[in-house]
Amino acid sequence: MIVTEKIQQYVQRLPSSFQEEVLDFVEYLLAKAEHELRRREVRAWSDMSLRLAMRGMEDDDTPSYTTSDLKVVFA
Repeated sequence: MIVTEKIQQYVQRLPSSFQEEVLDFVEYLLAKAEHELRRREVRAWSDMSLRLAMRGMEDDDTPSYTTSDLKVVFA
């Protein structure tokens, strides 16, 4: 028996007020899943954007700075 069939059997045995609670919970879980999917998509776009922006920079020499490069020295 698959999970959806088991859920359906259990829900049918519940009083209608509890079935409404199950419906509310299922709607909450769907909203949570959609939010997580959107968050992953945004993260993927952000990562890709950063990779593209930094492309080619990995070969650049890293500058080395000394205290003589400072314009203002705080004591």
